Amino acid sequence: MRSAFSPAGWLAVGGVLCLGLLGPCSGAAAAASAPDETPISLELNKLAPIAEGAGCRAYFVISNPGAQAMSDLDLDLVLFNAEGIIARRMAVQFGPVPAQKTVVRLFDLAGTPCDSIGHILLNDVLSCQAGATAPGGDSRAACLARITVSSLAKAKLTR
Repeated sequence: MRSAFSPAGWLAVGGVLCLGLLGPCSGAAAAASAPDETPISLELNKLAPIAEGAGCRAYFVISNPGAQAMSDLDLDLVLFNAEGIIARRMAVQFGPVPAQKTVVRLFDLAGTPCDSIGHILLNDVLSCQAGATAPGGDSRAACLARITVSSLAKAKLTR
């Protein structure tokens, strides 16, 4: 039978390496340092006119069922008109999103009538800080992979 210890004395526990020379590695401690891969859902819930001709208010629902808070989550969104032509691009701050919490974020789209929005594209993650991720660490790709999108509005939300 093969030992779980590597020749250097390291032990793989839950996909995380820990040094087993001073005693057994704790699976819970090792798992706590691993990044959370629980999906984060981003839903375009509704688009509502702000005032006569002033624009549109977008209501987003973000659900983070994971054990790690998202202290920072900035997304690059692109709005397309009903004909599929890019109407505008914007950077939007969705964070912080606490762990095991659902939050609503509102954004005003001045000068953009709601009925002119065909769909919204989640183009990229501009910044992301989740759990114990080191400040300045590039976890953008990992965050983008975790985000699922949906829409209850007439306009679609896509990735």
